[in-house]
Amino acid sequence: MKVTFQIEGASPVIIECNAGDNLLELARRGNVAIDAPCSGNGSCGKCRVKLIEGELESLPSRHISDEEYKEGWRLSCSSKVRSDCTVFVPDIASAYQSRMKTADLSSPKEVAIFDECQENLKNSGIHFTNRYRAKVITMAEPSLEDTMPDNERLTWAIEEAFGVENVHIPFPVMVGLARTLRENHFTVCVKGELTENTFHCMEVCAPDDTAIVGCAIDIGTTTVTMVLTDLETGKLLAKGSSGNGQIRYGADVINRIIEQGRPGGRKKLQDAILKETLIPIIANLCKTAKISARSILRLCVGANTTMNHLFVGVDAESVRMEPYVPSFFHWDGLLAGDLKLPANPLAPVLIAPNIGSYVGGDITAGTLASGIWDKDEMSLFIDLGTNGEIVFGNRDFLMSCACSAGPAFEGGDISSGMRATDGAVEACVIDVDTMEPTLSIIGDEGQKCVGICGSGIIDLISELYRCGIINAKGLFVREGARVRRDAHGMGRYVVAFPEESETGREISLNEVDIDNFIRAKGAIFSAIDTLLSSVDMSVEMIDRVYVAGGIGSGINMKNAVNIGMFPDVDIEKFHYIGNSSLTGSYAMVMSDEANAKCAEVASNMTYLELSTHPGYMDAFVAACFLPHTDARLFPHSIQER
Repeated sequence: MKVTFQIEGASPVIIECNAGDNLLELARRGNVAIDAPCSGNGSCGKCRVKLIEGELESLPSRHISDEEYKEGWRLSCSSKVRSDCTVFVPDIASAYQSRMKTADLSSPKEVAIFDECQENLKNSGIHFTNRYRAKVITMAEPSLEDTMPDNERLTWAIEEAFGVENVHIPFPVMVGLARTLRENHFTVCVKGELTENTFHCMEVCAPDDTAIVGCAIDIGTTTVTMVLTDLETGKLLAKGSSGNGQIRYGADVINRIIEQGRPGGRKKLQDAILKETLIPIIANLCKTAKISARSILRLCVGANTTMNHLFVGVDAESVRMEPYVPSFFHWDGLLAGDLKLPANPLAPVLIAPNIGSYVGGDITAGTLASGIWDKDEMSLFIDLGTNGEIVFGNRDFLMSCACSAGPAFEGGDISSGMRATDGAVEACVIDVDTMEPTLSIIGDEGQKCVGICGSGIIDLISELYRCGIINAKGLFVREGARVRRDAHGMGRYVVAFPEESETGREISLNEVDIDNFIRAKGAIFSAIDTLLSSVDMSVEMIDRVYVAGGIGSGINMKNAVNIGMFPDVDIEKFHYIGNSSLTGSYAMVMSDEANAKCAEVASNMTYLELSTHPGYMDAFVAACFLPHTDARLFPHSIQER
């Protein structure tokens, strides 16, 4: 028995299977990209496919209407194979990995923010220097009169070239040394690390290959971004991004931890990030930069605690189990060769240190990049992604915490939600009188609406509340052409009617969606509130708010305050600082001092575990209204009409 996946815009994939096999699991086995934020429990409705031929046993779902079911639409997670069949996988199912909008230095704005953060680090006294060197050296060729062995000949030449007394030539270099020397007539480029009075040789190659390269990586739960940089000059050589291949195993870290705990799961999750995501990106960037992968002499990864565990292939089960103690915070001695990354096998892989189970190295690197550790003013650092991580403090102290906002900011748990890729509504304004929306949609001019991403949902809810269409509980209280109700009276706002959308289906936001998002924004604000309360401080003491992450790039800060997601402080205090995890990782690759400073920041940061904090749940419940149950906290926000 076999299943043929017809993928829009790609070649078909044929998978051998048995009767009763789950369709989503078969897609995962064949590396067919089907978005399943809920990891296949049937709650998100995003893993839609269309049955073309054959028979599937599919459970009824509220996400598939009777009309759509007759057309052949099914949820792959709740479908079992009953015969040879062919299913169509729509392009939207794979767009999350190939065309996702990320904070990856792809725009002049992102590059300017990146450069500004690096300049601020330099102004804080961090020198962007490192110990990696490359030099072309020439040796006398051996003869019957000169029979010195190759390793001694090379050692003497390196000692003279670098003025050192000790040279270390490891096994990977020795293996190919004889051929490299003779092919290049004993004029070669040597690359390596210069420490005190010792040169650690990492590569001996042709004399025209003098590049020494660093690789900075941000492994997000949803997206992965990367840059290659010249370790001597700091110049960016190439940059790129992709969706995290692990995403088909769930949108959040908990689902992935559960998946990696199943037989063979840890390898599947590690392969998804290494083989399917990082290795192809590195290969493409090396091609773009016109360098050999072996020229990459140092790498740095900024990732949350779970992603770090899955990246190196370490069991992550303890991360989610009380007392929430991960396998490691720091990891020294990891090499590219250990993970079979396309880089010099001796290249160290630096992992920005984790702080707690849910505050990882991406936040440590981001805190480094934000510079709040070197300021007198009280700063709030917020990284918005699949999870929400928050740091508060100044040069005297730093407090951190993480909240489980759920996948709503990535479009999960939202009926018409999607990630920030082509066709996603990223911004919206609603006319208060006609209730008609003006939409900003990601993609080329003329792109029709496919769904709504996180920033678009924030705008929609803020606008619906501003126009008096919904009340503080998120319930519809105004009627109009765009407000519809189902048989049970549940209201929804139609963003795009079927004829206005790309998919031919209605794109709308209903009361369940709004409630899910209110709980997500409530998690963010209550985490901020609890963090401030833990140090006996209030919102009035915040001097600056730094917002980072891919979602943060499109957020209308005023609207985020209006719905009670961010504290009600002057809008001028908000600053978007881009992908701070990537910025910090770049600094750590380029600068030995930045690497040491990041470790120092991590060691000085106090982690607050919200799940065990006695006041957090009360704060969360209070924040699950628009903008909040305590209107005094939001004096400048829109109040209910």
